[in-house]
Amino acid sequence: MVGGGGGKKGGLVLVGWFGFALKVTSGDTPYTSASTFEDLNLSPELLRGIYSEMKFERPSKIQAISLPMILTPPYKNLIAQAHNGSGKTTCFVLGMLSRVDPKLQVPQALCICPTRELAIQNLEVLRKMGKHTGIESECAIPMDSANYTSISQRPPVKAQVVIGTPGTVKKWMSHRKLGISNMKILVFDEADHMLAEDGFKDDSLRIMKDIQRSGAQCQVLLFSATFNDTVKNFVTRIVKDYNQMFVKKEELSLQSVKQYKVKCPDELSKILVIKDKIFEIGQKLGQTIIFVRTKNSAGMLHKALVDFGYEVTTIQGALRQEDRDKIIKEFKDGLTQVLISTDLLARGFDQSRVNLVVNYDLPLKYGTQAEPDYEVYLHRIGRAGRFGRKGAVFNLLCSDKDNILISKIENHFGVQIAEIPSWQNDDDFEAAMKDAGLC
Repeated sequence: MVGGGGGKKGGLVLVGWFGFALKVTSGDTPYTSASTFEDLNLSPELLRGIYSEMKFERPSKIQAISLPMILTPPYKNLIAQAHNGSGKTTCFVLGMLSRVDPKLQVPQALCICPTRELAIQNLEVLRKMGKHTGIESECAIPMDSANYTSISQRPPVKAQVVIGTPGTVKKWMSHRKLGISNMKILVFDEADHMLAEDGFKDDSLRIMKDIQRSGAQCQVLLFSATFNDTVKNFVTRIVKDYNQMFVKKEELSLQSVKQYKVKCPDELSKILVIKDKIFEIGQKLGQTIIFVRTKNSAGMLHKALVDFGYEVTTIQGALRQEDRDKIIKEFKDGLTQVLISTDLLARGFDQSRVNLVVNYDLPLKYGTQAEPDYEVYLHRIGRAGRFGRKGAVFNLLCSDKDNILISKIENHFGVQIAEIPSWQNDDDFEAAMKDAGLC
């Protein structure tokens, strides 16, 4: 259902996905949900990209509600929370493509992402959707020294849309290589991380304030699958005249993804579960992402699995940029089936072939050893079962600390995660895969 409210902030709050209203009013602005993409008055070139390139048939629920709010004058700011895999990328990409003038060769839309991988992925979506529009785009991400061009030698950006990471975007702006006076739309993808104390808060705020000071009439869109209360309160203070869409906490847990906990006696048994159960039973089902907490854990697990004769790839932040890009491309192209990752890929990484996620380590809140990071957990499990597809998540536990962490996660989301009866029994894992709809 949708709850509305008036006043300067608008106060439109999405608290559930079922039975949403077709017509809502926020302040003085009426919005009508879009049942088709034609309802949004998009250009023929954009519609061609949506149907022929993206193969979309109709807007998803979040797109049906949020796109009219993004595209209807007076172009209010939007704070939007959406389930993983619900189509939020399309919302802001379509918003950017719709708002820019292809005839004006200056930056008009800017999207900020927490990682180069997500920036590249969003750029690929934008170029595919906007293939027939003539709109140009550029990626503002860190480069390896071998590919590095001095900022003083870089020509000013003429592309209408720029997607990048906060540090590089801020550098381009400060060196007057990225003009902001014509900026119409500013997007923060994974906004809760971009504005969190342990995220990219300082750079994000600087970018936002510089654009505001430039005099540009810029609409701000904040999208994420998660907003904790601290970030939510902060965001609603810094963004003015906004609409908002939030999902109830108990509705966040993905229904299409089955979650399991596996109690193991030690670290070696966790590796054996991956090798003998998840790989042997699950590999024919699709691709697998294994999440670890640190780069040291990533290296240890990679070596152990390779020593057992398995082909796996590993990605973490200390790798060279070109190596990270190569690993991601091979995984997205289906050339590799198993990817070990730190939380570098927990957020926003889209790969429809991923059916299995393994939490080798449970995520911890920054600076703590006893409090799970609920938002990161939700993002991790969202890598499986994209866009309503089936998926399974296996949480490997081998200590009292792990058991306490998983109990806190269950209590937080109001769910009971099923336990695999025996970490050694093939039948138990096959039954779990079958229950998840994977075999």
